Amino acid sequence: MSDTQTVPVPGRIMAAEMAEQPAVLQRILDEGAPKIFEIAAEIAARNPRFVLLTARGTSDNAALYAKYLIEILLGKPAGLTSMSTTTAYGAKPDLTDVLVITVSQSGGSPDLVASTKAAREAGAITLAVTNNAASPLAEVSEFHIDVLAGPEKALPATKTYTAELLALYLLVEGLRGGDGSAAKELPSLAAGILARQGEVKALAERYRFAQRLVITSRGYGYPTAREAALKLMETTYIPASPFSGADLLHGPLAMVDNVSPVIAIVPDGKGGEALQPVLDRLRGRGADLVVIGQQAQVDAASAGFALPAGVPEEVQTILEILPLQQLAYEVTIARGQDPDAPRALAKVTETH
Repeated sequence: MSDTQTVPVPGRIMAAEMAEQPAVLQRILDEGAPKIFEIAAEIAARNPRFVLLTARGTSDNAALYAKYLIEILLGKPAGLTSMSTTTAYGAKPDLTDVLVITVSQSGGSPDLVASTKAAREAGAITLAVTNNAASPLAEVSEFHIDVLAGPEKALPATKTYTAELLALYLLVEGLRGGDGSAAKELPSLAAGILARQGEVKALAERYRFAQRLVITSRGYGYPTAREAALKLMETTYIPASPFSGADLLHGPLAMVDNVSPVIAIVPDGKGGEALQPVLDRLRGRGADLVVIGQQAQVDAASAGFALPAGVPEEVQTILEILPLQQLAYEVTIARGQDPDAPRALAKVTETH
């Protein structure tokens, strides 16, 4: 090796992309919001009967967040599609006056493109939410929202996920005639959270040798639990099981004991209230309980990370994931692995 060559620093790319998130969120608010509201107004004028959401992987968790927004804030039914019903089985549902939202960072997965094309042919209003305006998915959709995250090179998606969340929140706000004001402080709040990486590094010591993890939440926090589990599994290779708090009580609680690490995302609002019986049961079983939530909840747990107070519940999801992204990064580094390049993964997953 010559003197001018350098050895790549593990996790350098993921760390840089996590750090970009406040700027990405601000870009969406400044540059993306007007176009998002314009598209939302056009769709709202067509009064879709209900909404179907199509996605894979990290984007599937963003789509689940949108499902909560649509059902709670719009009062419309919303569901997550099973793409194989059309791509593998050739089903031809009547999607007249149905809004189909397809979420994808790359917009390149063949099953997403085929499913969206079939939905449009079946009469749906189709909207693609991607980080690539020139993607095949954007091309086959009637409408397109660019999440403006910029190129993402690390295999674990970080900035594109929070960008998708904010874009979807603004879309739903536009559909109901809102102004998205609940999101205006998110960039500065995100910067404050990301600056506390030392706290996350200390938390990471708890999980360096973990054999498995359980992650739980309810309401708007449940997509965060799923995304946190995905990030931890794809970077650290530790099996992480995400559960709705309600589902955790229906059987899986039996696998939790006094040496089982449990991460609970506790929203400040109705989702957190609904999670309280679960937290009580976990504490009763002596679980190693780490809470991502308000300071009082953190104080009642084994450890945790306190989130800013006073943030509307429907946008807390965008902040909750940030320390958990950092946790996945720090645990991976502590285990001597490179979070930039998890084994066996590719940036665009070509499912059919």
